[in-house]
Amino acid sequence: MGKIERDPITGQYTTGHQWDGIRELRTPVPMWWMLVWTASIAFSLVYVVLLPSVPLGDRTTSGTTGYTARLALEGQLAEVRAEREAEGAQLAELELTEIAADPELSVLAFNGGRSAFGVNCIQCHGAGGGGQIGQFPSLIDDDWLWGGTLDDIWFSITHGIRNETLDARFSLMPAYGEFYEEAEIADVADYVLALNPASSNHGTREELPGAEMFALECSACHGVDGGGDAIFGAPNLSDAVWLYGGEREQLIAQISHPQMGVMPAFGERLDEATIKMLTIYVHALGGGQSPVNETSALATPASVESATE
Repeated sequence: MGKIERDPITGQYTTGHQWDGIRELRTPVPMWWMLVWTASIAFSLVYVVLLPSVPLGDRTTSGTTGYTARLALEGQLAEVRAEREAEGAQLAELELTEIAADPELSVLAFNGGRSAFGVNCIQCHGAGGGGQIGQFPSLIDDDWLWGGTLDDIWFSITHGIRNETLDARFSLMPAYGEFYEEAEIADVADYVLALNPASSNHGTREELPGAEMFALECSACHGVDGGGDAIFGAPNLSDAVWLYGGEREQLIAQISHPQMGVMPAFGERLDEATIKMLTIYVHALGGGQSPVNETSALATPASVESATE
């Protein structure tokens, strides 16, 4: 320890420490730093008194105000839930056509349906509703196995398809591979391909070997011209939309041992308001049939964007 003395250059006293001729100055802490330090201590004391802060095992001191971010969030969520419940109650009471005809309600239902679709439907039908070839149908075209009106879509969502509930939509296609030879089934596949107006064999399809078998086995459900029937869930065979693929080999496989999809009954999982919002959203994806009227305010992606601009 050296001698405490005043530094001749800075005018500050030294601490008495020195090393290799270098002396340590006793420089005072700046006033602004002392003020900040004192204010920080004062703030922390006030914080400890007013707000939860000191951990006590599995809890903390509650503070005199009782405020916590968790309680504030729960209050905000409660307000949102109350608002949603009021909106849901209104949607549940109205008919689908009434919701679709109201500009504000249709946009509300579309947005709510889009959220519900993202939680419940995209796993099978995809984020944009495009479906998956060979597994799940597209919801953005105008081909509907069970009908594409608002009521049809509502029924399909509510009761599902080929599930164990009593009111589920149900249809069954025989496995024709158990009754007919492979060559006969191939002839029918060729006839089905010729049902498409774009086919080079469309005009002479009745002359194809599979015409008689189609008329005998298939026309009862799919129609004489292959246009399908929503009553039976029989798909349209005369266009270019195929659930399980439209190549000749895929058609032969489907005729021989058909795949038949299953959809759960969301009426057992979701409330009525959510199902109606889903119905409005799916109907508006682009392929919905029979709109309310030509001036319907049924929400579409374009109308929602314009309404929110």
